[in-house]
Amino acid sequence: MTSYATSSAKAEMSELRRLKGLLPPELQSWVTVEGTTEVNPPLVRCEEIGKDQVEIQIDLVKWDSLAMDQRNLLFWHEVARIQNDTIPKDGWEMAALAIGLGGAVGELWVQDGLLLLLALALCSVSGWRLYRKNSGDKQIKELTDADDKAIALATRFGYSLANAYKSLGSALKTLIDTTPSKRQRSKYEARLSALKRSANKVKAKSRNIDDDGM
Repeated sequence: MTSYATSSAKAEMSELRRLKGLLPPELQSWVTVEGTTEVNPPLVRCEEIGKDQVEIQIDLVKWDSLAMDQRNLLFWHEVARIQNDTIPKDGWEMAALAIGLGGAVGELWVQDGLLLLLALALCSVSGWRLYRKNSGDKQIKELTDADDKAIALATRFGYSLANAYKSLGSALKTLIDTTPSKRQRSKYEARLSALKRSANKVKAKSRNIDDDGM
C-alpha cells in the first residue's frame, strides 16, 4: 500500500511538472499548477492567490481518466482565461451589497431619508454589477473565447489545427458524458457547439484558399 501511494504521488508530481512546461514562457513566473485537496472539486479551475499570482488547480483523480491530448487542451483553456483576464476575482460587489442592505435597514430604523437613498443606490449599483458578472451569456462568451485561444496555444506548442480542434472537442464530449450537474453540462454543450461552428469556419476558409490557389 505504501509503495502504491508513493508511486501515485510521484505520478501526480510528474504530471504537474509536465503541465507547468505547457505554460507559455511569459506566464511561468507568476502562474503555478497544483493539485487541489478539496472535497468534490471541479476538474480544473483558476484562482488568484495573491497580487500578480494565479494558481491553476486540478483534481488529479478525475484528470487521470482523460487522454493526454484532452488534458492539454483543457489546460490551455484555463491558460487562455488567464491571458484574457476572465478568471473570477474577489470583487467589491458582494461586500458593497451587504453594506448597502445593512445601511438601508439601519436608516429605516432611524428614518434618515438621505442616507437611506444612498444605501439603496449602493445596493442597486453592486447588485447590477453582480448580475452582469454572473450572466449566462457573458460567461459562455468568455468560455468560448478561451476555447478559441486554447486552439491557438495548441498550435503554438506543435499541434496541427485539425488535431487541436479534435482534442478539445473530444475532451468536451467526455465532460458532457461524465458531468452530473445539468447546469455545468449545458455550459460544456454550448462550448462544444461553438467549437464546431469555429471548426467549420476554418474548414470553409481553408477550402476557399485551396480553390484560389488552384
